[in-house]
Amino acid sequence: MRVWVRGLCVVAAVAASAAAAAAAPADGMSLTDALAVLKSHRFIDLTHPFAPGIPHWKGAPDERVKTLYTVEKDGFRINEYCHIGQWGTHVDPPAHFHTGLHTVDQIGLKDMLMPLVVLDVHEKVAKNPDYVLTLDDVAAWEKRHGTVPKGAFVAMRTDWSKRWPDDAKLANKDSAGVFHYPGWSKEVLQLLYEKRGIAASGHETTDTDPGSSTTKDDYSLESYILGLNHYQIELLANLDQVPEAGALVWVAFPKVLDGSGFPARVIAVVP
Repeated sequence: MRVWVRGLCVVAAVAASAAAAAAAPADGMSLTDALAVLKSHRFIDLTHPFAPGIPHWKGAPDERVKTLYTVEKDGFRINEYCHIGQWGTHVDPPAHFHTGLHTVDQIGLKDMLMPLVVLDVHEKVAKNPDYVLTLDDVAAWEKRHGTVPKGAFVAMRTDWSKRWPDDAKLANKDSAGVFHYPGWSKEVLQLLYEKRGIAASGHETTDTDPGSSTTKDDYSLESYILGLNHYQIELLANLDQVPEAGALVWVAFPKVLDGSGFPARVIAVVP
């Protein structure tokens, strides 16, 4: 009995020391202090609310919502929601395009809280809806703010989200059936993921690839990102309310076992 108590005391002491170390990192700031600092800043929701009838990928069915229980009749309310994983502002995990790579539940927790980098090309897109990001756009950002940080979340700001929730305006289809909306480029994605080491990326449109490509069912740029075992977020909102640099982004979504995608909540913490 005496040995067991002594052992328990030792374990407790070690646990207490570990807890103290975790609560007081080398710079002297505890997690409580860090939380207070974060809460002193503005929080911006980068997420569209989802519901039946919202804009979505052309091949997806609409959402269905059924009320199973009501407060008036049952004392509580429960709705049943039926929608695809890629619904509203959503996460695309690597497994969305590639068998054997990370599913929603396998995305690393530290890749859900990141520095936020915003590549703002909304003025160029206003003049040319088919605009794609260029290396010059990244170079201009880095000239103003320094090298894109490793582990960052890079968002492409186009202000396309201001067309929400008008599906026709987001698709921007011409009389020949060609979609006209902006997108990424392969050289920019290669620079960001392979050389800068970013964690994830996102955009306001329904697709990574520009509309001229998705009209032909070409999703090669999305496949490239996911093939690197990184994830992306589609249909972001309110990027006009965050700075190009200096903010953090928190990306959250349910832990769907073997999930190939799911609606996400994306929140920016802005200085």
